[in-house]
Amino acid sequence: MSTKTLTLLALCLVPLVGCRQNMHNQNKLEPYEASTFFDDGQGSRQLPAGTVPRGTDGRKIAPYTGLPEPGPALVSSLQAPPPVTLAMIQRGRQRYNVFCSPCHSRVGNGRGMIVLRGLKQPPSFHDARLRSAPAAYFVQVMTEGFGVMPSYAEEVSPEDRWAIAAYIRALQYNQQNRPAEAP
Repeated sequence: MSTKTLTLLALCLVPLVGCRQNMHNQNKLEPYEASTFFDDGQGSRQLPAGTVPRGTDGRKIAPYTGLPEPGPALVSSLQAPPPVTLAMIQRGRQRYNVFCSPCHSRVGNGRGMIVLRGLKQPPSFHDARLRSAPAAYFVQVMTEGFGVMPSYAEEVSPEDRWAIAAYIRALQYNQQNRPAEAP
């Protein structure tokens, strides 16, 4: 080999001398592995009593999703909608504008800002199929997601989902009828 090749090879090997695997070769224990660190000889601690997993409130799924049990649920098995009040519709409008209008638009025609930027257009709330769907259908879609729409169960509380569904009904009614005739 020539001197030039040997010099080049030596220069390539110099950075490798500095490589260390500190993160790979660190002192660590696998779960429930024995250890001398704690007096009882265990390498891990039991969870404190009352610990709640992140993202839940510690109850079964129904209280915080509105669904009767984990997994797919039929619209008819959802809890009954709460009574609709003006305050509920106003809350629904506020939550709708935050979470729904970027895709569905403020009037519910499915042409929100996200759609204008190239994402898939959701259906209009004013389509006959969605006008005839029960309010629980919208709550289920917000809870579980549908198509390209993700679940909003973590972001929107069950009460707010019902409020949004009531506001969607108000949007649908105003699109089809005169607002002065709204109940």
